[in-house]
Formats: sequence, structure tokens, C-alpha cells
Amino acid sequence: MFGNRKVNAGTIDCLIGAGTAIRGDVRFKGGLRIDGEVCGNVIAEDGEPSMLVLSENARIEGQVRASHLVVNGTIVGPVQADELLELQPKAQVSGEIRYRAIEMHHGAVLDGALAHLGSERPRLDVALGNEHAAAATGADADAGVGA
Repeated sequence: MFGNRKVNAGTIDCLIGAGTAIRGDVRFKGGLRIDGEVCGNVIAEDGEPSMLVLSENARIEGQVRASHLVVNGTIVGPVQADELLELQPKAQVSGEIRYRAIEMHHGAVLDGALAHLGSERPRLDVALGNEHAAAATGADADAGVGA
């Protein structure tokens, strides 16, 4: 009965309340909301849909990883959002940030490198137009035109 419950990443299954401080790693699946403080890693189960929500008073010092991450508090440490990273107006993140898709509101503060989790990065010369590609290679953009 209870063991067969399907976890839905769109719902919050657990809450770390305001005024609560956890020292140590937190592992979860499904949805987790943090209003308190965690000094340790907060990691969602691999291969499972997950959502982590940090309220504006929440603070995490450690590695954070989830499919969908909504931040309106503070994270000090590396962050990975396997699907979507939402940075709300009071978000403050210090550390490397890896994401597949990102939404950043006015007021959010990032201090660290951003890295996209795409399968392959596009080559710069493919994205350039003919004039730019010719200029980059030193060739004349008009060479061969109208000849």
C-alpha cells in the first residue's frame, strides 16, 4: 500500500523547516523544500525525477544536485541542475553552476562559472556568417563572387 507510492517530482515530499540546521549530507528523491540550513551535500537520487526548492531564508554549504532546482536562498558550493535551474530574485549562488536550462530573475546573484550540460557544444566557426568566417580565416569574403 505505502511502498508502491509513485514519487512525483512536481510535489514536495519533505520539508526542512525554518530554524532547522542539519550537519551532514542529505539524499532525497521526489520533492524537497528547504527553509532552514544544511551544512553538507544535498543530492537527489540519480536517474529519478526530483525537485529541490530553497526559500529565501534557506542556506546550503555543500554540493547541490537535482533535476529541477528552484533557488531563492543561498548556496555556497557547486550546483548541478540536470533539467532546469530557476534562480529567483533573492538567489545567491557561489560556486560552479552546471545546468541544462536556466531561468534567472532580476536580482539573482551568481559568483562562479556557468557550464551547460548539453551533449555537444557548437563550434564557433559553424555559427559564423560567410563574411565573419572569411574574416576569421583571413580570406576575402568577396573572392569567387561574380567571377
